[in-house]
Amino acid sequence: MRNENCARNVLDFAAFPKPEFDLPIFCANFFTTAKMNIIVLDLNPLHDIMDQEDYKEKYYKDLITLGLKYSKLLPWGGKLTSESLRFFSPIVIWTRFSSSPHNHSVLFSAFKDYYQAWLGLMDRSEGETDASQIACNCEAQHRYLTWRSEKDPGHGVLKRLIGEDLAKDVITKFLFNGVNELGNKTFLDYFPEYRCEDGKVNEKRSMIGKSFENRPWNARGEFIGDRVEIV
Repeated sequence: MRNENCARNVLDFAAFPKPEFDLPIFCANFFTTAKMNIIVLDLNPLHDIMDQEDYKEKYYKDLITLGLKYSKLLPWGGKLTSESLRFFSPIVIWTRFSSSPHNHSVLFSAFKDYYQAWLGLMDRSEGETDASQIACNCEAQHRYLTWRSEKDPGHGVLKRLIGEDLAKDVITKFLFNGVNELGNKTFLDYFPEYRCEDGKVNEKRSMIGKSFENRPWNARGEFIGDRVEIV
């Protein structure tokens, strides 16, 4: 999406597997101007890698080297809230950099390598036949979509570019299509900590005040930040 008047470009791209597969979600969120680039690129875990070590081992063990390669070329972009972090993997690229042909070339290379890695996972995966696990995967996708459609940090930019009403349609019917079809739970069903006294959703980005200034995973993909429980 491009706005010629303010020379801003936005890419908000997510690729989902069918619910029969518990594959990560390919996520690319790029916001660029003539001077600055704000980037998130990841294979977002479908299930909680903090509690489900087997899921982390299954999908990320062989991708740590890829993550390390680009974490050196595209350094950590600064504070990231715990709420956002729970949807990211150990190989996430969260970065900010000034515009230059070199940086854009590195980013394009990273995009291709991450997407190729995701396609490789898909080629090697086997579909689930257990109905309860398929339902679990479907709910996990819906929870992810519900979070992104409500709290994605790019919403403000999108509203400024195309207006609030059109942005809402783009968010629910295009960018995060499925949020109204995959499940019936609301944002507050999944994330009750955001409920205000009047029953509305608290618009704050962070409810617990914990953020990470530096990359909270080590070279083995182990989480080394202080764990924060969200109930």
